[in-house]
Amino acid sequence: MITLYDAPRCPYCARVRIVLAEKGVEYETVEIDLADRPEWIYEKNPLGKVPVLEEDDFILPESPVIMEYLEERYPEPALLPPDPADRALVRLLIFRFDTNLGDAYYSMRRGDEKGEEWLSHCIGRLDQYVARGPRPYTLADIAYLPWVLRARDMLGFDLSPYPAIESWLGELLERPAVAQEAGVVAALAS
Repeated sequence: MITLYDAPRCPYCARVRIVLAEKGVEYETVEIDLADRPEWIYEKNPLGKVPVLEEDDFILPESPVIMEYLEERYPEPALLPPDPADRALVRLLIFRFDTNLGDAYYSMRRGDEKGEEWLSHCIGRLDQYVARGPRPYTLADIAYLPWVLRARDMLGFDLSPYPAIESWLGELLERPAVAQEAGVVAALAS
């Protein structure tokens, strides 16, 4: 049985929860209080961060690595495209997450002077990317989605100036795994 060391408010954990749900993989959850991390979590991940996935004696931290592992371990439904070049582009989007969205999100969340402006710039660039046309649902969508949901629902970031992002989010919310995560975010925001 897989165990996920998890924190509902952590968007990195959300990535893993979504992939597990998309793959239909059953797992147990051990919830970690991020404000008061237990000492033993450092045995699972020396950085003390979640998510951490554990299966028997195998322990794996870091959401991008866990997502790739789950994709290989449970190949159906596929969350990476079949073409190697397309798979590489998905991986590149995930690799550039901090530059493309993460750093700006955390800047706004901290209340930095230009945080909202920076996040607007990043969401605008993502809007342009999404507007280019239909793409298959992949790990890249899952990698960005938790922050877009949290920006909208927890930081009050207005997505209406970004029609492609709003449409993308609307389509993804029709997926049960994504709707479930939206419920987690709604509970956190209330």
